[in-house]
Amino acid sequence: MAKGIYGKAAVAGIGMLQFKRGQSPLSERKALVQAIVKACEDAGLHPSEVDGFVSYGDDRSNEPPRLMPELGTKELHFATQVWSGGGGGLLGGFELAAMAIATGHAKAVIVFRALVEGSTGRLATAVSEHHVNQHYAGVGMMAIAPLFAIRARRLAKQCPFIPAAVEALVQADYYHAARNPEALAYGRPFDIEDYRQSRWIAEPFHLYDCSRESDGAAAVLLVSAEHARDLKAKPIHMLGANFGAPAGWGDLLENDEDFSRNGFSVTARRLWEQTGLGPKDIDVTQIYENFSYQSVLALIEFGLTSYEAAAEDIRFDNLIAPSGKMPVNTAGGNLAGGFIHGMDVVIEAIRQLRGDSANPVPDARTCLVTGGPGAPSSSAIFANEMP
Repeated sequence: MAKGIYGKAAVAGIGMLQFKRGQSPLSERKALVQAIVKACEDAGLHPSEVDGFVSYGDDRSNEPPRLMPELGTKELHFATQVWSGGGGGLLGGFELAAMAIATGHAKAVIVFRALVEGSTGRLATAVSEHHVNQHYAGVGMMAIAPLFAIRARRLAKQCPFIPAAVEALVQADYYHAARNPEALAYGRPFDIEDYRQSRWIAEPFHLYDCSRESDGAAAVLLVSAEHARDLKAKPIHMLGANFGAPAGWGDLLENDEDFSRNGFSVTARRLWEQTGLGPKDIDVTQIYENFSYQSVLALIEFGLTSYEAAAEDIRFDNLIAPSGKMPVNTAGGNLAGGFIHGMDVVIEAIRQLRGDSANPVPDARTCLVTGGPGAPSSSAIFANEMP
C-alpha cells in the first residue's frame, strides 16, 4: 500500500481549555479562538498564518470563515469537516489536514472541536439527533447509550472475560486522572465498589462507564514536517491516519454482519499498512471512549491483544503508566479526564510524546489514537521521531 501521507505532516502546536459541563465562563466561539491562539503560541506561529481548518462530529457552530476576523486570518485555503455525528471522524480530521498539507492546498491547518453546552446544547442530544432515526424511535431507542448497551450486552455474553476487562480499563482511567491536574477527576480516589454500585445508565453501563461531557475547546496545529522543524515546539510526526468502515457496516439499523465488533477492521489494517508498523511497535495508546465496553474492543481489534489473551493483558496493573506493558489513556481518557468530543485523547498523545504527560510512559516513541466505534471509525499513529 502506498504510504501516502506517511511522515508528511507534524503536530507543531496544541491548545486546550476544559471546564466542567455547563460551567464555561466563555462562549463556545471565544473558547475555540483561545484554544487556537494557544496552539499557535505553542508553535511560535502567528494565528493569522493559519490557512486551513478541519472539524468533525456535526460541528454546526464554528464555520471557519466566522473565525477569521478574530484570528486575523490572512487567507483561507482549506476548510472542511468529516461526515459523522459522533467521534468516529476524530482522526479522519487529521488525515484530511495532512492531505491538504502534503498536496500544497494549505500550509498550516488547525484540527479542532469545541463544545460549550450553555451555548450550543448537549452533545448527547446532538449525537442522538444524528443517529437515532424513526426505526430506533419505533422500538423505544431514543438515545445513544441504549444503542451501544445492546451491543455491549451481546459482547459480554459472547466473551465472559469482558466485564472484568472493562472494570480494569475504567480503573486505569481514573488512576491516571487522579494524577493529572487537568483531568475532571483529578485528586479523586476511585473505589471499584463505588463503580459497581453506581447507578445504571443503560445496562450494562454504569455511570462510570460513560464519557464525561465537558465544556471547552481543543485545537491541534499541523504543518509540514519540514516547516515543523523551524518552529518552537518539538515536532510530533504523524505517521498515518485514516477513517472508514468495513463492508456490512454503515447505517444498517443494527444489521451489520458482526454485531459485537466495533467496526475497526478496515482502519486498523490500513493504518498498519500505511505506517509499516504493527501492534508491537506501539508504546502507548489513547482510546476514544464514548462507553467503556467499546474501548476494550478497540484494544482487541487493533491487535494490541486478542480475544484469547485479553483476560491476561487487560489488567489494571498492565494498563497504567509507568509500569504497565500496555499503558492506555494516560490523562484519564474520556471517562475520567474529560470529553471535548475526543480531542482530549489526541492532546494527551502529543503531550506523552513530548514528555509532558502527567503520567509519563518511559521512553515512549509511538502513540496509537483511535476514534469511534461505529461507521466510520478512525485511527492515527503519532511518533516523536521518524522510525
